[in-house]
Amino acid sequence: MATDTQGEIVNKVKQSEKLVTIDLQEYFDSTPRTELDLKQFLFKGMILKEDDFREQLENFDWSQFEGQYVGVYCSTDAIISKWAYMLVGQHLATHAKEVFKGKVDDMLYELYRRNLKELNWSSYQDKFVILKGCSSKEKPVPEGVYLYATQQLLPYVKKLMYGEACSNVPVYRG
Repeated sequence: MATDTQGEIVNKVKQSEKLVTIDLQEYFDSTPRTELDLKQFLFKGMILKEDDFREQLENFDWSQFEGQYVGVYCSTDAIISKWAYMLVGQHLATHAKEVFKGKVDDMLYELYRRNLKELNWSSYQDKFVILKGCSSKEKPVPEGVYLYATQQLLPYVKKLMYGEACSNVPVYRG
């Protein structure tokens, strides 16, 4: 902070037109997300028996995934055929908003990337940009999202920082 000629405190950080803070949490998709572990449909959690697998899928309550993003994965080292994922996807298609391969963190990254893809990155030309560092548990920002945003910003920004305006970590200076 500095003082002007009349003794008033002036926030030069806020006055700077070249300093921009991007809060990645603003691009969070609040649609509920959940995971489906294929282990539960495998014989002894490890072996895919087609007839048993199909029967379990038919008897499973898919309505629990209504309107949600669902990440499909297997927590064991079982070999899962591609057609098995297709069958699960077919059952989820009428209930889930969208189905992803992987866990919640994998889909969270993809959802952020989609939303950030719409951003006009060139609007940060010659600016000093801070990627806000703190995220809440309600709107987590995976590390990969910071990597993605960094790659998009580097061709345009004069300086890239992480954190807050009052205490930031310099990342890049062009």
